Amino acid sequence: MSTSQRKIEHLQLCATSPVESRKARAGFEDIMLVHRALPEMGMDDIDISAEFLGRKMVAPFMIASITGGHPDTTPINAALAGAAGELGIGIGVGSQRAAIEDPALEDSFRVVRDEAPDAFVYGNVGAAQIRQYGVEGVEKLIDMIDADAMAIHLNFLQEAIQPEGDKNASDALESIREICSLSTPIIVKETGAGISHEDALLLKKAGVSAIDVGGVGGTTWSGVEVYRARAREDTRSEMLGELFWDFGIPTVPSIVECSDSLPVIATGGVRTGLDIAKSIAMGASLASAALPFVAPAMKGKEEVAESISLMLDELKVAMFLCGCRNIKKMHSAPAIVTGWTREYMELRGFKVKEFAMRSESSDFQVV
Repeated sequence: MSTSQRKIEHLQLCATSPVESRKARAGFEDIMLVHRALPEMGMDDIDISAEFLGRKMVAPFMIASITGGHPDTTPINAALAGAAGELGIGIGVGSQRAAIEDPALEDSFRVVRDEAPDAFVYGNVGAAQIRQYGVEGVEKLIDMIDADAMAIHLNFLQEAIQPEGDKNASDALESIREICSLSTPIIVKETGAGISHEDALLLKKAGVSAIDVGGVGGTTWSGVEVYRARAREDTRSEMLGELFWDFGIPTVPSIVECSDSLPVIATGGVRTGLDIAKSIAMGASLASAALPFVAPAMKGKEEVAESISLMLDELKVAMFLCGCRNIKKMHSAPAIVTGWTREYMELRGFKVKEFAMRSESSDFQVV
């Protein structure tokens, strides 16, 4: 099956089937932000602007990589990009692999830059592919959309489930190190299984500019592959996908695992502005989401913009109630970690109480 056909199948399944984590959660329900009954400011005083990799954004949020690589995805990417440009947030494209295989599909990605000429736009290709494309090939992908950054996605869980998947992860780190020689910032992103502290340190040493944790709690690509396997009566792949449906590190713990190494994007189950606020309090520089905007994008730019605008209003309310005038203050807002997330963090050696005891005089910083 061609990459292009696989991409449209993935998009259709995300739009029509339950593809989120089942038992595992992102961890936001275990985080309580400390309420300030005397915020001592007006909501109009709140500044939600953020800086990331040298670029200023209207809000600490991006539309995560969704699609591209099939003619039918062009209007969807146009709607997403139009909303991102209108709201002053960032946006990523889906894997550009299909455009390498068939240059006729480049427009399905280039439309993002056309519709959002001033937005922070990042490109996207898999770690399994950069061994083949090399630095020169990745440069072509950057030029294709005039990307401000390039994301290398780690989707080895999905690759392991797919019959046509690339199951060779050998030398992935060395390939990433080579790509980091480019002048364009490199983001390494997981696609639903999270990133550990150990891997974050390796990526930092390799020269990566930022990490997108892509944790458990949102879309599970193992789950997406279950539906594909079921449709072609591939029982073995379906069983594998079911077993590993919720495998990995949830988003909130993964933020903590990575945030003392590099700037972090919190992706995986981010569904509200309160989730964005909690992500920032736990150490993320930005948050992003993809699945909530698939259905709105099929209707048009206005629906996408309305969905994101609501999330940003929710973020402002959360910051107001926490007494945080700007994103820098939100980074040091005290947060109570409870439940399974606390247990995970303590077993991994993180000092949970430090999050609860932070104050305006705290020296806590996010990279």
